[in-house]
Amino acid sequence: MRKIFLFLGLFLAVNCFSQNKQILYNFTSVPQSLMTNPGADFKYKYYFGVPLLSGMSFKVGSSGFSAYDLFANDGVDFNQKLRSVVYSSNLNDHGAINEQIEIFNGGIKLGDWLEDKGYLSFGLYQEFDFFAYMPKDLAILALDGNQNYIGKSFDLSDLSVKAEMLSVLHVGYHKNVSEKLIVGARGKIYFSGFNATSTNNSGSVTTRLANTTMYEQIVDSDLTLNTSGISKYIDENYNGDVATDVQKQLLLGGDLGLGFDLGFTYYPKKNTQITASILDVGFIRHTKDVENFTYKGYYKYEGINPNFTDVDDPDGVYSDFQEAVKLDTLYNKYTTWRPVKLNASYQYSYGTPTDEDCVCVAGEKRYKNAVGAQLFVMSTPRMPITALTGFYQRNVSDKLQLKATYTLDSYSYTNIGLGLSANLGKFNVYFMADNLLEYRDVSKANSLSFQFGFNFIFADSNEPPY
Repeated sequence: MRKIFLFLGLFLAVNCFSQNKQILYNFTSVPQSLMTNPGADFKYKYYFGVPLLSGMSFKVGSSGFSAYDLFANDGVDFNQKLRSVVYSSNLNDHGAINEQIEIFNGGIKLGDWLEDKGYLSFGLYQEFDFFAYMPKDLAILALDGNQNYIGKSFDLSDLSVKAEMLSVLHVGYHKNVSEKLIVGARGKIYFSGFNATSTNNSGSVTTRLANTTMYEQIVDSDLTLNTSGISKYIDENYNGDVATDVQKQLLLGGDLGLGFDLGFTYYPKKNTQITASILDVGFIRHTKDVENFTYKGYYKYEGINPNFTDVDDPDGVYSDFQEAVKLDTLYNKYTTWRPVKLNASYQYSYGTPTDEDCVCVAGEKRYKNAVGAQLFVMSTPRMPITALTGFYQRNVSDKLQLKATYTLDSYSYTNIGLGLSANLGKFNVYFMADNLLEYRDVSKANSLSFQFGFNFIFADSNEPPY
């Protein structure tokens, strides 16, 4: 029994960041800002990204601990460090990894400047997501057993993990409804290469004294791990090429799903902007190479020293336990939902178009400075993740834009980020990174992220591009 929970605990204790792209959001000098709000105020005539290099991003973080807490060379035993991390965690401590690579991306304005028919954008990107809550109860049970926890009920619902690699084909459209309002939408087709999901688990492990010499132990388990696209790779008879097969599954292969994004930009005044977007409202239906691992049942034992792992147990406890709480493999189709992201922002621009603090683009003036705030919310299996960002944006010239952010989230209260977008002729390059203060010693960082890309941009000569 202890070995089983040790395996599960160690598997899920690898807490590795929400998909908040607070620097990119509404940074409209970068074409990829359309991916965070399909209704962004975006005025390029057309653009296309450098294939495989137009957008790359990576985020990793943990709300409960850093690598330094576990691996610091401070003379403290690793087991003691692990116990300290586990004991200091709480129910909502979590971690995640998100990686995204654009395979291709582009957009084009429909109609000329006298007849605005909207803007069409399209592309294909590959994404990997991992999200897990710290399974505190199971980690304690795995590390210490139940000897010192008589009467405590270890909660099996602490098990909550999701991992998926997929590609997303998307087409977006946005239009200036009026001088004050821009709306946009994006449709998505998901191609899931592989998925592993274990959420909505329940059950408990409880040990208590039946009398002065006898113990009563109750195992009530309802655990499920759903997988798709994985089993063939771990089959001992598999003799294919992993890289080739994974590419086939990701590039318009694998399980299918549908989703959409919505967004808008509204100008109450010329220098005041309100935006909002909802992203990845969608699902994936898993039907290919599906395996479901279930660990379900109820077992109650009364005795002196219960041992659920000894196959040579003369009292038959091991076989009785195996019969009562069974590990089964099923092959049922299942559906997963994408993590929904909400963004909203307020921006105030200053340096009026008649002031010398303005930059002129294509014969028109635009504001040189902007300040504002952005709210981010993302759904998770247990409770939403939120982040609040304050930002300052500076249009240094018509060729160079900067954005600085300060973000409060569950990972850090000292998250300072910086983004840069530069145009060299028609060639655009951008780079963004947050938690800059943590780069002094990345081992102590609870989260890190960066993104960069290269595009070719062709501005409309009749109006400023941002």
